[in-house]
Amino acid sequence: MKIVEIQQRPELFDTSVGVFWREWGNEKNYNFYEDAMRNSCLTTDEIPRFYIALEDESIIGTYALIRNDLNSRQDLFPWLACLFVEPGHRGKQIGSQLLQHALQEAAKKGFDRLYLSTDLDGYYEKYGWTHFGEVYGVGGGSLKIYSRSVE
Repeated sequence: MKIVEIQQRPELFDTSVGVFWREWGNEKNYNFYEDAMRNSCLTTDEIPRFYIALEDESIIGTYALIRNDLNSRQDLFPWLACLFVEPGHRGKQIGSQLLQHALQEAAKKGFDRLYLSTDLDGYYEKYGWTHFGEVYGVGGGSLKIYSRSVE
């Protein structure tokens, strides 16, 4: 398996957008994902960045480093978002590898901490993330907020 930024593999751009949208989007927001990902490939800023995990040229996982994960904590960044592993590849520590890659990428980009929001219980704690409160989304609901130093 290898993990790459989508801007390094332009021939996989459309497929990548489809994977991110399929897992995190809805029938009304394909253009949101396509636009965000296209512009991440054009900017010289360190974030946003979208990553894919490849095995034999097939996308088996994803994550993103973004400025804000559409939540109320505009003061915190960068955010880990869109962590996903294809069901047939779960249980092989791919999620763990994606998390470690994200921490390394954040460190290379000069950040000292990474944040995420989730409704999962117990997953991120296994990898050293600390739950420190709630964050509110644009829909009015709340999620747990975690952070981790990037080492």
